[in-house]
Amino acid sequence: MQNEPVMRRFWLVLIVPVLAACAPHTAGTSADTTPTPATPPSCVNAYSSPPPGSANYTFPLHQISVASGEPGPFHVVNMRYFVGPESPPTDKGYLIDIERWYVKLTTPGDPAFKGRFLVERRDFGSGVSAVAPFSTHGWLSPDWSGFQWNSAAPNPKAYPGLPGKWPGIKYDFVNGGAGLTIPGLPAAVVRCLDGT
Repeated sequence: MQNEPVMRRFWLVLIVPVLAACAPHTAGTSADTTPTPATPPSCVNAYSSPPPGSANYTFPLHQISVASGEPGPFHVVNMRYFVGPESPPTDKGYLIDIERWYVKLTTPGDPAFKGRFLVERRDFGSGVSAVAPFSTHGWLSPDWSGFQWNSAAPNPKAYPGLPGKWPGIKYDFVNGGAGLTIPGLPAAVVRCLDGT
């Protein structure tokens, strides 16, 4: 009977360190800190589908015609309009709300001219910023091509799988390239192309 309290204390001495070892570690050392995750892709302001014939519908088609040299008419398979920041994001007021259109189209008069286009409008200019083959989907590399102006390549050139002819140096618009180390779209609007 007299040994019973001693045994209880013995078991407590064994159990307390085991429980302490199982408790979550809360010390604030640098090895314990979790890195801040990158901004997850989103479609920050959502997207809309401009009604045929509206100014928001005809504007990107005009830009595609001017940039590619294809007069149309175009058959629009899918069009989305969305607004979001520049890539990379900046606090400059005129670069916070860039208007963008995703357009997938064919041309009845020219079966070879079909593709996917990204048109952008800023306070200081508008135009086609990227092109992808008609058969591709979503926002993936290396599907989307941009063209960096270069005086050494001023003449428009055709590229396999892409509609039209494009001047400048072709680069990967999704990941950056041709001296550009930034993605063509910021994470805040990448998901606006989901399901395309």
